[in-house]
Amino acid sequence: MAVVHPAELGRRLRERDRSAAPPALNVIEDRSPGGRDAAAALLAEVSPAALGGEAPAHLVGLTGPPGAGKSTLLSALTAEWRRRGRTVAVLAVDPSSKRSGGSLLGDRARIDHDPKDDGILIRSTAAGGRLGGLAVATREAADALAAAFDVVVVETVGVGQSETDVEEVCDTVAVVVQPGSGDVLQFLKAGIMEVPDVLAVTKADLGGIADSARRDLEQALAALGSSEVPVLAVSSIPPPVGIEELVEALDAHRERIDLADRRVRARRLSALREFEAERGERAIRALGGRRQAERFLATQAADASVGDLVRALEDEEEAAA
Repeated sequence: MAVVHPAELGRRLRERDRSAAPPALNVIEDRSPGGRDAAAALLAEVSPAALGGEAPAHLVGLTGPPGAGKSTLLSALTAEWRRRGRTVAVLAVDPSSKRSGGSLLGDRARIDHDPKDDGILIRSTAAGGRLGGLAVATREAADALAAAFDVVVVETVGVGQSETDVEEVCDTVAVVVQPGSGDVLQFLKAGIMEVPDVLAVTKADLGGIADSARRDLEQALAALGSSEVPVLAVSSIPPPVGIEELVEALDAHRERIDLADRRVRARRLSALREFEAERGERAIRALGGRRQAERFLATQAADASVGDLVRALEDEEEAAA
């Protein structure tokens, strides 16, 4: 079988050829020096500059405490998106194996879907030990898939102050909460309320306990001055409850935001994070500190990719040395 050049895979994704997605993800997940060069060639073909604007997909982050029912909810959401004729790619972020560095669970079966449906792609991806919960490869995979799918979902391991990278990658972030899981103040202390654009309380079929959790969350959001964040009670048990409303709430949020501005900001924050991870805090100080580095990034082209921005920071650091 002939080897397909990474740039060709990128061009096929740009043309919305979804069959290029699995081999493209294999390229992106290869973190060897040669693999990183191949990934850069692929990603250049799906960058905003190559696309002539931002990728068309809706990038959705789905996060929440372990056991909240994210995968079950995602099964129902995926079915609803497909019912509406949208293609869906899911990046399910699993804990990393300390031995291999790869996805520990690799368990795509936990999200129900028809394996014969070529409008759905589900891929387990490793957290990579990153404090923010998302490895570089996950960010890059989301960028690549956004060119070929209508909806790209990043489902994360957990949530809290150390799990907010998803906000930098996705257009819309939904936090999933299980009723009766603890005092709402605990969610506030964990920083969860700083993340969501939409809140979903699972197990609405339980009735009163789910309604109580929804009201508590609405009150907490109002106290924070974030009463515009919708809080929906949902259930994935047939017949599903609140799934259509959740899809509409996610869509409504995307329509409200300045998508281009949000994605430009996300790329710049991601670049700064990757630069610091690779070069260390000393490199940030060499640029004059984080604020100065952010000012420098603001001078770069709006359609610059994360890779281009990281290289620009490296050049600026060397010039300042």
